[in-house]
Amino acid sequence: MHRCILRGLRFEDSVVLSSCIRQQRIADKKWTVSLRSRPCHSIHSWISPSTTVRWQPLTHFVSARAHHLTQSKCMSAARRKRLPSAFPVIDGGLNPIVNHVFELNLRNSLVCQDRYLKYKAQVQKGGGDNATLRHTQRNKKLLVRERLRRLLDDEDYLELAPFAGLGLPYGDIPSAGCLTGIGKINGLWCVFIANDATVKGGTAYPITVKKQLRAQDVAMQNRLPCVYLVDSGGAFLPLQSEIFPDKNQGGRTFYNEAIMSALKIPQVAIVCGSCTAGGAYIPTMAEETVMVHRIGTIFLGGPPLVKAATGEEVSPENLGGATLHAEVSGCVDHFSAVEQDSFESTRNIISTLNFELPEEGEEDGAIEAPLHSADDLMGLAPKTYHHSLDAKLIVSRLTDGSKFQEFKGRYGTTLLTGFAKIEGQLVGIVASNGELTYEASLKGTHFVTLCDQRDVPLVFLQNTAPEPGMTLSTHKAEANTNRLKAQGSMMSAVACASVPKITVVIGGCHGADSYAMCGRAFDPNFLFLWPNARVSLVAPGCSEALVPEEEEAARLDNKLEEESCAFFSSGRLWDDGVILPQDTRKVLSNCLKIIKQQEYQISKERQRTPLLRL
Repeated sequence: MHRCILRGLRFEDSVVLSSCIRQQRIADKKWTVSLRSRPCHSIHSWISPSTTVRWQPLTHFVSARAHHLTQSKCMSAARRKRLPSAFPVIDGGLNPIVNHVFELNLRNSLVCQDRYLKYKAQVQKGGGDNATLRHTQRNKKLLVRERLRRLLDDEDYLELAPFAGLGLPYGDIPSAGCLTGIGKINGLWCVFIANDATVKGGTAYPITVKKQLRAQDVAMQNRLPCVYLVDSGGAFLPLQSEIFPDKNQGGRTFYNEAIMSALKIPQVAIVCGSCTAGGAYIPTMAEETVMVHRIGTIFLGGPPLVKAATGEEVSPENLGGATLHAEVSGCVDHFSAVEQDSFESTRNIISTLNFELPEEGEEDGAIEAPLHSADDLMGLAPKTYHHSLDAKLIVSRLTDGSKFQEFKGRYGTTLLTGFAKIEGQLVGIVASNGELTYEASLKGTHFVTLCDQRDVPLVFLQNTAPEPGMTLSTHKAEANTNRLKAQGSMMSAVACASVPKITVVIGGCHGADSYAMCGRAFDPNFLFLWPNARVSLVAPGCSEALVPEEEEAARLDNKLEEESCAFFSSGRLWDDGVILPQDTRKVLSNCLKIIKQQEYQISKERQRTPLLRL
């Protein structure tokens, strides 16, 4: 198709004119155009057979126009400068009167840190020594962490839910049998989903599917490119009822792939191992696929099934190897002789994506470190709700220069709200500083709405009350009713806020208060726990309010003690992982940068047209 571009004609006028011309059959004639004094009503009022019209391909003109607009946009962006911040420094000094609380919290945090390190060492072993030897020596494949080391720019990536799969009813599945996270490839933040074939041969368990779906949700919510490193033997059939039939089970992976493609979220698959049964759709639905010779295979049913069905013996390479799919079926786009080539090929593919990233340090400028040590957060992480210290002490160890512009500082003081910067990025902070009262909820509603109005990302530091408030008088009943209404308003504000939200559970995540503080059900972009955190309806030791019988209350407390633990929660993927308190600032900074990357994607119109592979 061509569009008529007239000399001296504005872009908008040429679009209108071309629309009119499409309704006419224009032969090789000469036309006259007189537009200066006539409105754009009809082609007949413009054109008479005596003036020359210059024709050019539509793609030529539109691409030139787009290039001009992009250049203008980039130049204006380069000229922009953030408003200088003059936030006051908050007092982060520790009062000697609370030293005993600090010491008690510190001892508890050290115990929690030891548990964290023990579980970390356990999941990094994958399926164990025998499975590792079989994977590397007999199958001649790289371990999943080595694959990531070669694919990503560096090892400083954000791993999601590393403890998922521990302590489940059907046994321990280290890291749920797959590694997911966000790392940089050629300077671009990308989600990765990498099967670990040393864990049960890469078999997909229910927790594996849940973890992969969460990674896809992160990619969609933050518009991040997604890379799949496929090495899986398919679903674990004894648990098929928990893997196959329901909405948020196995088939949702492929649905998400199609939706992500329609949203112009790039997806690349590397087939570096077995890709059997339903898993075979992952590479065939990705936009570009790389396959490794003599290691990668794609088929719905492997050689044993072929022999059982037809009696024919066939090798995996002839049935679904890289040569077959690269030369005959066309299921893959790039052939790699060895694994290292596949990672280089993938990095080259990522470099073709339509992003324009800022120069290193261009946006951050000079970043001020907090005035207080991040190690102090170990003593500020509460052992219990009743050992919580002022939330300002925590904020002062997370923000640039320990600066914080407090909002409504004298009202609803059990909730801390205000603005700060984390490694140069402006955020609104909402931190629990006691019970979420009526006044605190109104204050929270006001502040969340304000941040949404100004497009400021929100960071929630959650530590909610361990038990529901008792109603012992008419006055208390009225107060509870008012609080319920105010909390409902805050929940609505949090749910409807369109800005990015990041939640860190620094203490307790209990009851309905956790919803207003952007718990998992309120869909934050990321949610992390400190090792000391507790996640339950009520905290251990507070069940007497719900169960009057002493024996039953003791039994319930034991259950709550076990099930409220941060590692129990993370093992079931109720969060995006457990992080050490001293790493919180770095994690928050990376999350904010990851979320912001979508601003640099040039082709981001959300056209609902999925990629159709041949």
